[in-house]
Amino acid sequence: MATPRKSTARRPRKTMPTVPPCEPCRGTGEVAVSVRVGRTRRTVGQQNGICLSCFGSGLATE
Repeated sequence: MATPRKSTARRPRKTMPTVPPCEPCRGTGEVAVSVRVGRTRRTVGQQNGICLSCFGSGLATE
């Protein structure tokens, strides 16, 4: 005689509310700033820096 099968159904987990990513850095924590040199202030490249909106965490603050 066969034994009855046990139920393997699981309850859904409670999820924490997600925090949206930071707008200026798009969640990376770094932003690119143009570097300008010379008397005519021409742009020569970009330099990475910490995002001042989220202080490098990548999460949006209120």
